Amino acid sequence: MENQKVQKKQYMKTDLNLLLECLKYQMDCPVSQKEALITIYSICQQNSFHFTEKQNEYFQEIGGLMFINDLAKSSVHCIVKEAALFTLGIIIESNVYCQQTLCTSALFEDLILLLMNKDSGVNLKRMSVYVILVLVSNNSNGQTYVRDTGCIGLLLQLFRTTLSTSEMNLSDENTNECYQLWSSVCSTLCACVNNPQNDNQNICCSVFPYAKEWLESCAEPEIVRPICSFVGLTVANNSYVQKYFVSVGGLDTLAKVLINLMHDSCMSHSSTKLAVVVTKTLDACIANDSAMGVVLTKYHTVSELLKLLSNDTLDTGEKISIILTIGHCTEVCGKIFFFLSVSFY
Repeated sequence: MENQKVQKKQYMKTDLNLLLECLKYQMDCPVSQKEALITIYSICQQNSFHFTEKQNEYFQEIGGLMFINDLAKSSVHCIVKEAALFTLGIIIESNVYCQQTLCTSALFEDLILLLMNKDSGVNLKRMSVYVILVLVSNNSNGQTYVRDTGCIGLLLQLFRTTLSTSEMNLSDENTNECYQLWSSVCSTLCACVNNPQNDNQNICCSVFPYAKEWLESCAEPEIVRPICSFVGLTVANNSYVQKYFVSVGGLDTLAKVLINLMHDSCMSHSSTKLAVVVTKTLDACIANDSAMGVVLTKYHTVSELLKLLSNDTLDTGEKISIILTIGHCTEVCGKIFFFLSVSFY
């Protein structure tokens, strides 16, 4: 059994060496380069986590990681750039050491150029955003670089401009491609502000008015879920950002979305699940300052939450989230009652 493992590792090393040579000597054949890259990321994505670590580290040792990095930057062929970026992303995502090696301001600047290039197609931009995502995920250095290089500003611009509220036909191929890019941008912004929470929260809140407009104009889960995730993580444990969200009418909009979903939930299981997502976002907005929850009283949010809580299809975790939100919504009422009682006596 041990011999088989050793033999398998040796085969893997041989394969990676041959594939790297193929990449180097097929510069005039983009199709062959793309196929080699596909095979490389297939090898680096095998099921055994420990084995994947070894594969990626070995590939870095033989210069493969930096060669693909250079290929993504210098190749004149779009299909090669896309495949190279995706391969980089897969390797970075599965190996922290590779993440730290490639996490430099230079790489962020290269990715900015790709995103700003008018000749870059939607899919190439999506691959660039994917690499940014894996560079910043659970990585404070990456979160700093994305801010210091101005990359986060470009991501926020893509958030604002990639999709139009009047063009939400996801069955249309062009619209769907733009949606996939926009969705990737949302995921990346979420990673920019979280694990650990950082100053990027204060930057990302600048697009809250746009997020609010989306929620007001589109009730599709494909839009509501990513926006709720983004808002929830951006406001988390940050009083300044929470107050700003309330000031632009964001909390009012979430309350209205919840009401609409509750009306739909009688008919739709998906609306019920989406209502829970909205509830968690509401809670993140008021958890640190229950006084802001006063905004929700005019929408009878607690009553809506109690209706949602009675839904038999919810699991325990979802019910706990709703109960916590109700607690934060009513906390300020309890404080007011206490002070009135003290004053009276």
